[in-house]
Amino acid sequence: MVATPCIFCQIARSDISTHLLHVDDKVVAFRDIKPSAFRHYLVIPIKHIPTVKELQRVHEDSALVSHMLDVGKMLLQRDAPQSTDYRFGFHQPPFNSVDHLHLHCLALPFIPRWKHLKYMSLGPLGAFIEAEKLLAKLNPVQTSHI
Repeated sequence: MVATPCIFCQIARSDISTHLLHVDDKVVAFRDIKPSAFRHYLVIPIKHIPTVKELQRVHEDSALVSHMLDVGKMLLQRDAPQSTDYRFGFHQPPFNSVDHLHLHCLALPFIPRWKHLKYMSLGPLGAFIEAEKLLAKLNPVQTSHI
């Protein structure tokens, strides 16, 4: 049985023709093909990381998520400056649709309005985790030097 190639890995390697909004040595960003909001972008790491469950409390993972968030914020502020409400976050297994880490960057309103349901946290069940909450979980424990 041959494994299906990861669609996001193909986009990151430019194997598939996709208009990229941002490219650097760590991430690429592009429009979601099924947008749920006024603006809906995805920021993905070039390196294949299946889901948020593989991220650990280490500087490298925290720095990657922070960089993904910075790129998403920059793109939405550039492309949707009139929006006053933004949402940034990740779906958690089993609620993710593609097994390649991807940050949803949304400039609201949701279109149609019911789409907000896809981007809600379900507490201990997971579903969607805000990028800032994930960063708080990933930041290595700081020791006090008192």
